[in-house]
Amino acid sequence: MKLGLVLACALCGAPARAGGPQFSAALLRQDLAYLDRSLHEMPADLAHSADVAQLEHAIHDMDASLGASPPLDRDGAWRMFATLNPLLGDGHLFVGFFDWRGETRAHLASGGVLFPFEMRVTPGCELRVRAALGGGVSEFTDAVILRVDGIPAPSVCEQLLARAHGDTRAFRADLVSRRFWFYYWKVFGAPAAFEIEFTARPDARKIPGASQLPQLLADEADFDRQFQLRLVPEASAAVLRLGTFAWPDKRQLFDFTRASFAKIQAARANKLIIDLRDNGGGDDQSWIEGVMPYIADKPFRTGSQIRKRVVVADPARHEVVGSVVDGVIDDWFPAQPRNPLRFRGRLYVVVGAGTYSSAVVMSNVIQDFGFGLVAGHGGSVRTQQSGGARRTTLPNSGLILVTPRFVVSRPSGAAEPTLLTPDIELDESMTLGELP
Repeated sequence: MKLGLVLACALCGAPARAGGPQFSAALLRQDLAYLDRSLHEMPADLAHSADVAQLEHAIHDMDASLGASPPLDRDGAWRMFATLNPLLGDGHLFVGFFDWRGETRAHLASGGVLFPFEMRVTPGCELRVRAALGGGVSEFTDAVILRVDGIPAPSVCEQLLARAHGDTRAFRADLVSRRFWFYYWKVFGAPAAFEIEFTARPDARKIPGASQLPQLLADEADFDRQFQLRLVPEASAAVLRLGTFAWPDKRQLFDFTRASFAKIQAARANKLIIDLRDNGGGDDQSWIEGVMPYIADKPFRTGSQIRKRVVVADPARHEVVGSVVDGVIDDWFPAQPRNPLRFRGRLYVVVGAGTYSSAVVMSNVIQDFGFGLVAGHGGSVRTQQSGGARRTTLPNSGLILVTPRFVVSRPSGAAEPTLLTPDIELDESMTLGELP
C-alpha cells in the first residue's frame, strides 16, 4: 500500500474517543519535527534498518498532509505517525503508545470490549481465527475471515501491517497476529459488536466484542505460561520452553532452569529442544546465566563488532555523549566443563517469526560456536541485532519514539546470511519431537 493512501486513511480513520484531548495540525507538526530530529540523534545507526532518503521523503509528505489535517486525538496521531514504522524496519525502532498494555487493561476495566478473536495473520494477509480472545475455545477456530464490518479482510490486514514495526513483513505479520485486538482497536475502533463474514459461511455474523484479557497479556504475567519443561521419555528428549528473556525476577528464572537441567539429567534425556518461538527477547543475562552454564563446552561471546550511540561519557575512551563509536566485543564468557548438570546430548534451539532481540543473539551464539543446531522458521529478522532500546516522548501528543542505542554483529562476524537462517527448516506439519 502506498504511503499517500495510508496517510489519507489516517486522517479519516476511526473517530476520536469522546473527551480525549485534541491536537491541532500545528502541534502535530511540532511533534513530527521532534520525531525527525530524534531519529537522527538517538539511534546508533538509522541506516542499519531504514532507507534514510525514503524515510525523509515520507516525513516530508506527512508534514505536508498535516497542513490540511483537522485536529486529531492521540489515536489519530498514532495512526498517522505509525505509518513510518515499516520504513524504520527494526523491532526496536518505532512510534508507539506510552503504555499500551495499561491502556488495554483500563479500556476493559471501564467496560470496553475488543475484537472477539485471537488471530493468525500471514504476510499474504490471510486472517484466520486462532481462538476466542483470551485463548479459549471458539466455534470459529481455524475459520478464515472474509470481511469485517463490510471491509474486505485484505484491506483490514494491510491497514494494520502499515503501522506495525519490525525488520520484515513476516515479523510484522507475526506481531499483528499476537496483538491483533490492539491494532484493530486503534485503527478501526472497538464497537460493541462486529459484523464478520467467514469464507466458509454464507452469511455475516454479528459477534459481540469480548471483554476477556487478551492471551498475550495474560501469558506474559504468568511465570508458568512463559517457562515450561516437558519430558518426552519415549524419545529420550526434553523440551524447554523459554517464552521471554524479560522476566523481572532473575532468581526465579535461574532457579527454574537449574531445576530443569537437574530433571533432564535425572530423566537421562539425550536430546534437548529449547523453544524460543515466542521469545521476543529481553536481556542477555537471562540466558547467559540461566542456560549457557549447562550447555556451553567452550568460551563464547555474544557478538563481534558493536556500533553504539554514547549516552554516558567515558573520558578514558574519549567517548562523548551523543557521538557514535565502533568497537570490538572482547568480553568472553567461560564454559563450565565441571558443571555437574551440564547437558552432553544433542541440542536444538527452535526459532519462529517472532523470535527477536536477545533470543536472536542466543541463537547466533548456538550456531557460531557449534553448541547445537537452530531449527524452525527463519527469514524474518536480522542476525545483526539492535538493542539497548531507549524512548523519548513526543511533546504534544504524548506518543513515544523507541530507538536502539547499539547494533551488534554476530559472534563470527559473518555478514551473510543477513536474516536468521535455521540449520533445519521446520514446515508446519512437523512437530518438535520429529527433530533427529
